[in-house]
Amino acid sequence: MMAKKSLLYTAFIFSIAVYACTSSSTEKDIKSSSAQQATQKVKLIFDTDMGSDCDDVGALALLHQYANEEKVEILGCIYSSGKVPYGAGVIDAINHYYKRPNLPIGASYDTLVGDNVDKMSAEKLAKDTTSFGHDIILNSDALEQMQLSRKLLANQEDSSVTYLTIGHTKGLYDLLTSKPDEISSLSGEELIGQKVKKWVALGALDANNPDNERRKDWNFFFNGTAPYTEYLVRNFPVPIYFVNGGKQVMTGKSLENTPASNIVRQAYTTWLNWHGGKTLADQRPSWDLVTVYFAVEGLGDYFRMEENGWLDFNAENGCIWRKTKNEYQHFYITQKADTDSAFAAYLNKIIALPPKLDI
Repeated sequence: MMAKKSLLYTAFIFSIAVYACTSSSTEKDIKSSSAQQATQKVKLIFDTDMGSDCDDVGALALLHQYANEEKVEILGCIYSSGKVPYGAGVIDAINHYYKRPNLPIGASYDTLVGDNVDKMSAEKLAKDTTSFGHDIILNSDALEQMQLSRKLLANQEDSSVTYLTIGHTKGLYDLLTSKPDEISSLSGEELIGQKVKKWVALGALDANNPDNERRKDWNFFFNGTAPYTEYLVRNFPVPIYFVNGGKQVMTGKSLENTPASNIVRQAYTTWLNWHGGKTLADQRPSWDLVTVYFAVEGLGDYFRMEENGWLDFNAENGCIWRKTKNEYQHFYITQKADTDSAFAAYLNKIIALPPKLDI
């Protein structure tokens, strides 16, 4: 009996050691990946719900500045929340403002998900082709988003693409469930499995809360997106990185010193005014921007990886980070404590930079 107990105890200790080593190894892998990202460009598809919130504008501005620094190659932009009909137009205006007028843009042609309230004068910005020189105004003027995503992936090397969502998830769901076509003989699941290195998502906010309660956040659960998210979380064939941060990282005040013609300043000014007459000095939380940071910079100075586990996602009840072994390739990235001010200063400096003139 004592021998049996001894064997069980030994097995228990061994399993803990293996789990601890696996967790440590995974974090080392992510840190190694962060170092690698510092020396080579991240190839990235940017998926946004542009139009109802100004932090999407700040996120795309940050991405353009990273491209100026040769840290990222923007393969294309996807607007997958069709209820604001001018989302693709705003993306095109931003891309023209930052001197990248030829970036491919895909848009949702349906209105199944998204916030239909234009809180940042998306219509005005999209129609202001005189100021920004862009061509796309309505979503219907852009390529259909799933077709563009398939085309972008088909032309890339294997396991080379980061797919970034800072908005809702239906566009990625449409890609995952797409069928073989004239673009590629691969299904969406096969195409993602072959070409995508990882999905980085702003979502599952506060799922690692100390109260061990289920949480619902805007991107993953509201405006009709929850069932699409649930399918993705359970069926995505490559690693998923859920990013939790930015709530107290306030950005916007640096835009006060930029020209009035700055499209980022215009979007932030309008959105803040819509919310109770606030100004740039009041600023705005930066969930979208910090997610772009992680997608390009990795953990860097402001993030840490949560203990190994998986996202338990229920479309009706919410989600929670389970710190147990599982078959999923899930990783939870959370902002380090006491980094809000430093992170905000870093981001504020970058989003206020002017466009690069010699691209």
